[in-house]
Amino acid sequence: MVEEVRNDWCFACGKANPIGLKMEFAESDGKYMSFFVPGPQHQGYEGTLHGGIISTLLDEVMGRYHCVRGLKAVTARLETRFRRPTPLGQQLTVSGWVVRERGKLIEMAGTIALPDGTITAEGKATLIVSGTIDPEAYRPG
Repeated sequence: MVEEVRNDWCFACGKANPIGLKMEFAESDGKYMSFFVPGPQHQGYEGTLHGGIISTLLDEVMGRYHCVRGLKAVTARLETRFRRPTPLGQQLTVSGWVVRERGKLIEMAGTIALPDGTITAEGKATLIVSGTIDPEAYRPG
C-alpha cells in the first residue's frame, strides 16, 4: 500500500527510519496509546528526555489516532506542558484522546506517564481533518 510505505519513514512511527522512534500503538477505552523507553540517544539534559522528543511523542499519539478512524488530519496547533523531568530508561505510557470535535476541527489531549502513573508532560492539540484514508493500514497490532 503506497500510503503505508510512505509513512514507513515517519520519524515517530516509521519502521524503515533508522533514526526514528519506531512507536507502536494500542487503542483502549477511547484512548490511543504507545509505550516508549527512551535511551541515551534521546537525552536532553543529563539523564532526562529531550523536550523536543516529548513533544514529538505527544503529537504523534494525538495526531495518529485519527488514522485508525479513517481520517487524514494534520496538527494545526500543539501545546506541551512539561510538569517534571522525564527520565531515560523507564517505560513511558503516551496517551491521547479526543476532547471535542467541531466540523473539521478536532481538539485532543494527551499525557506522558511513568510506570508509577506520575504524569511528566501534558499536551493539547488542534487538528484539521483534510480527507479520508484507509484505516486498516493504521490499525494497531
